[in-house]
Amino acid sequence: MLSREQIEFYHDQGYLRIPQVFSSEEMDRMEEDLEFIIRNWAERHMGWTGPWRRVLMDEETERKSQLVSIHDLYFYSEAWLRAVTHARLSEAMADLLGPNVELHHSTLHAKPPETGHPFPMHQDNAFYEHTDGRYVDVLVHLDDTCHENGEIRFLAGSHKAGYLPHITMTPDGPCTPHLPTDRYSLEDTVPVPAQRGDVVCFNIFTVHGSYVNRTEKIRRLVRVGYRDPENIQVAGQSIGRPGLMVHGKRIRLPEMQPFPTEVRG
Repeated sequence: MLSREQIEFYHDQGYLRIPQVFSSEEMDRMEEDLEFIIRNWAERHMGWTGPWRRVLMDEETERKSQLVSIHDLYFYSEAWLRAVTHARLSEAMADLLGPNVELHHSTLHAKPPETGHPFPMHQDNAFYEHTDGRYVDVLVHLDDTCHENGEIRFLAGSHKAGYLPHITMTPDGPCTPHLPTDRYSLEDTVPVPAQRGDVVCFNIFTVHGSYVNRTEKIRRLVRVGYRDPENIQVAGQSIGRPGLMVHGKRIRLPEMQPFPTEVRG
């Protein structure tokens, strides 16, 4: 699926844009179902918390800023089940991760018009911590992105440093994990605009963020996480939950038992 140059670029820079993974017809079905999910299931909220908000937003924008989100879209839609198990996408993940690829989760990140939520510099590992870097996050683009609507931006090569300590506590109490704004700035990042149907991949340790959506249209991305099933999760979102094998096989590790057939808890 990917060329040698694309694979080398990903491992060196920590990110990669793959153009037109999904056809126009596939995107139409995904978009139709996404609108259904947003109307019926998604949540609107203020988004991430922390002092970084006063750095990236003025007072009025900070007060109005919203994020529309929901996890695991394939629980609500056939089109999104087909999307996260798509053959071209699965093959691309095998090129980056190795022959065995497990789906971990998916999350909608929709930035409403004009005051759509920005994201401070961070690593995704802060939200679902794993043992190593054999984990790729994929941003499926429902809309064309640019600076004005808050395209994804990366600190190139930052994944090579491994996991970085994040701010999780302030004098006002706990906050969403993020990196110090005086040391990690969006101004130092590489913008990676993309088009509808493209995906942008990045390593779980790659530092990234995005600006506010200042356009009059919503900006919709769906993040999908894939990992080598031998990369053990330590903490965070979806821990302890098995995912679908989208490529290859799950290797049985010592002491591993077949998955239970009933919910425990």
